[in-house]
Amino acid sequence: MFPHIYIEEEVLDHPKTQAITERFPKAQRVPISRYTEVFNRKGQNFRLQKKQPALILAKKFKNFVLETPPGYGIGGKKNYYFSHMLNCIFDCRYCFLQGMYNSANYVIFVNFEDFTQAMEERISSEETYFFSGYDCDSLALEPITHFAKGYLPFFAKHKKAFLELRTKSTNIAFLQKTTPLSNCIVAFTLSPEEIVREYEHKTPSLKKRLAALKKLQEQGWPIGLRFDPLLYCEDFKEVYARFFKEVFSVLQPTGIHSITLGVFRLPKPFFKKMRGLYPKEKLFALVTEEGSTFSYPESLSQEMRAFCQEEVLKYIPETLLYSCEV
Repeated sequence: MFPHIYIEEEVLDHPKTQAITERFPKAQRVPISRYTEVFNRKGQNFRLQKKQPALILAKKFKNFVLETPPGYGIGGKKNYYFSHMLNCIFDCRYCFLQGMYNSANYVIFVNFEDFTQAMEERISSEETYFFSGYDCDSLALEPITHFAKGYLPFFAKHKKAFLELRTKSTNIAFLQKTTPLSNCIVAFTLSPEEIVREYEHKTPSLKKRLAALKKLQEQGWPIGLRFDPLLYCEDFKEVYARFFKEVFSVLQPTGIHSITLGVFRLPKPFFKKMRGLYPKEKLFALVTEEGSTFSYPESLSQEMRAFCQEEVLKYIPETLLYSCEV
């Protein structure tokens, strides 16, 4: 899978490094001083690297846990996000990572212990939420990273701390073997199958994601549904009405922790870079500059948001629904 594995010298002997590299005995191991030597350098091309990304094992030194932007959350008093990995194995055309990085290589920070230490310092008597899956997919490389396996024991000991695992992946085998935690939300990004086929390349189909969610729900894991981004398409209302009907014919409202809705949007610098990568991409045809972001015209965004909210509320109570526009 990885012909080359770049390893920071400081983590050559780290147990996590050893566990990961043992899975790829044929890979050439290349010692480096810092991961930035091979990640996100000027002149790198995201699209070219995406064809054969390398794996980089590194140590993170600071900013283990960051506050989420104001307005981002699913009911918690305090909200943070963290990234144990940079970049994603999937290839969604709308993904902001293409606008953030020049490199498609995968960086895994192996020092999980420093992340949990930072989390522990932020836990208080109030419910505190930690969101993973911002710079990567939380479960896509679980068989390699054992990310969930490594972090869940921490949250099992801290009941006031909540973990969101954001994913499109069906790598749920470890979770199926684990006693569900009431403070771990397995949140799947879901889109109509038409959108999946057109824009969410290399991802599991909608049916496969729903099947995985159903298994987790029946096992007792709290699940989250992330309808984000909402993408405008031909026959938008028919497509999304049919989509929501399919989702809630498979999943029961009981056991759903939260649902979020968010219309497609990108920060200005990211969008401009992505438009350069895909100058003829029809996904961007209706996108305009809206304040500090690029999104659909406000009137269209409001119409999409209102319609989808009305459809979703046919199936679930309003207390489960959150808007995500940051």
